[in-house]
Amino acid sequence: MHRGMFTSIVVTGLALLGTTAAVGQDASSRLSLGDYLNLEDVQSPTLSPDGTQIIYTRRWVDQMHDRWESSLWIMKVDGSRNRFLVDGSNARWSPDGTRIAYTAEGDPKGSQIFVRWMDAEGAISQVTRVTQSPSDVEWSPDGTALAFRMLVPERESWKVEIPAAPSGAKWTPAPHVVERLNYRRDRIGFTDEGFRHLFVVSADGGTARQITEGAWDDGSPTWTPDGQSLVFNGLRDPEAAYRWRESEIYAVDAGTGAVRQLTNHPGPDGNATVSPDGRYVAFTGYDSTNATWTDSKLSIMGLDGSGARVLTADLDQSPQNLMWAPDSRGLYFNIREHGTENLYYTSIGGQLRQVTDGNHLLDITEIGQHGVAVGTRTTSQHPREVVTLTLSGNTITQLTHVNDDLLTGKVLGDVEEIWYPSRDGLQIQGWIIKPPGFDPAKKYPMILTIHGGPHSMYTVGFNFAWQEHAANGYVVLYTNPRGSTGYGSAFGNAIKNAYPGKDFDDLMTGVDSVVARGYVDTDNLYVYGCSGGGVLTSWIVGHTDRFAAASANCPVTNWLSFVGTTDGAGWYQNFEKLPWEDPSEHLRRSSLMYVGNVKTPTMLMTGVKDLRTPMPQTEEFYRALKMLKVPTAMVRFNDEWHGTSSKPSNFLRTQAYLRSWFKRFAKPAKPIT
Repeated sequence: MHRGMFTSIVVTGLALLGTTAAVGQDASSRLSLGDYLNLEDVQSPTLSPDGTQIIYTRRWVDQMHDRWESSLWIMKVDGSRNRFLVDGSNARWSPDGTRIAYTAEGDPKGSQIFVRWMDAEGAISQVTRVTQSPSDVEWSPDGTALAFRMLVPERESWKVEIPAAPSGAKWTPAPHVVERLNYRRDRIGFTDEGFRHLFVVSADGGTARQITEGAWDDGSPTWTPDGQSLVFNGLRDPEAAYRWRESEIYAVDAGTGAVRQLTNHPGPDGNATVSPDGRYVAFTGYDSTNATWTDSKLSIMGLDGSGARVLTADLDQSPQNLMWAPDSRGLYFNIREHGTENLYYTSIGGQLRQVTDGNHLLDITEIGQHGVAVGTRTTSQHPREVVTLTLSGNTITQLTHVNDDLLTGKVLGDVEEIWYPSRDGLQIQGWIIKPPGFDPAKKYPMILTIHGGPHSMYTVGFNFAWQEHAANGYVVLYTNPRGSTGYGSAFGNAIKNAYPGKDFDDLMTGVDSVVARGYVDTDNLYVYGCSGGGVLTSWIVGHTDRFAAASANCPVTNWLSFVGTTDGAGWYQNFEKLPWEDPSEHLRRSSLMYVGNVKTPTMLMTGVKDLRTPMPQTEEFYRALKMLKVPTAMVRFNDEWHGTSSKPSNFLRTQAYLRSWFKRFAKPAKPIT
């Protein structure tokens, strides 16, 4: 943290939603589970080149089809004339501001690229008619072409000779033959059907032209200002799947397809972006390491790859969303730290300063030409909204109020930040949400919720699920134990070859810290988490009986079986030895090995399509609990990959099953003494 470089900010235009002032505590003043169906979200605001208009994506729940839908809205830069523009998402302004490119459903199937003219007529053209979904769309500097990324199908071919089927016979389809190391991915399915490469298509429409190829994936493109080349990251090596956390920066000639490598650095390099004057390429990366977590550094180099140098050597956080200043003299970027997100700036000489400082998630998405930036902002009491930031005065102005109709008059739970020492003295950050109408003289049941990753971070952003738990009378505790991001590389790497374990102490001392405040009913403590949170929940119930009930959601319970069945080979690298060399560490760190200690009623909830923490991980723990006659239930969520809440109805079910399970094992409330 560069405390000496903080600059104050003034916040204007914030709606006073969810205030916890003393009001009547009738049911209508609290969040209800059904309110989720009316929640809206905003994403990806982008400024017109002249700085006068903003387009953003607005998302809402389609209750009839049980899914989130997206549309593009447009408004003036002061927030006026806010109105619907077109169905779709991922808007990109053309360099001259006369058109936008965006993606939406189209012919022949799936997502396609469209262009809309921004004049009074508003003509729309479908630009691509491809059979795979294009992504990462970018305008050429002269506005004549669009670059994008797309899967090029390439199935493994193994022909064998068998007798022909009789005429009219219906034989079982041929098997899916797999010969790649990494062959499937959560939320996608099988990925051995080709590789993702770069394409260019005329902005007027036509046949898309493939400009990269090979037996590897190429990353998202960014144009050079002269429109001659595209810069991207990847690892153009047939052995790429075996080179863990390795990638380089490349440039490809958009006309000839000739590729040149710009970096040659052991470790991952990515997020390449070219300066407006065409002199530099900025990128992020770090030196090759076997650490489970390392924060990235921001570097720049010449457009030919020469003169690479690090600009953020003293910043132990990972720069995100690199944005060049219009004058090419420096870069803006976002930093997530200690549960917050703010904007930073570094000159090309390496002079670093923090631009904003606030207890919020301020996600700046674009720096305009005229001293105004645009992004989104959320706090613990306010869902995400579109904001502008005036760089000269560091003034944040909220432009949208998409959830005012839902939250006005609702009493939300107060959120309190806490810091506490773990058993070895390490300081851990967390937050407490208290029920609306909280009375410190009363005793409340408490839910501990644990994040996944494990390298991720709970934040100060609005969380409907936790506020809805609080509205039902629970104190909610969420913390960032060691292994979390946002606290530096050493903190993130502190769980290397020790997960779960040390972070168990961080979580339990957090519970102790809140219990010591005197308002928690210790007979009614509950715990849950998904993914890495499911790992720790299943570990917790094997190491303590203090919780009345638990829910280990989408967990890993047996590392020995997990590393070979998850959707990537990288997890082999998180142990000192490969399991066939020495399985002892895999077993020592597996919750399943401690299931004989479990007495806590433990539910498990997992998506039936989960490829990240596959269903057998849940089934192994469930069967063991049943053998031991520990109260348990296995809830198998239909139409869910990793997680249980991507479908709106499944989010509702997740909340409902959790509290139903907790209430089943609730003990009578303690009398107040």
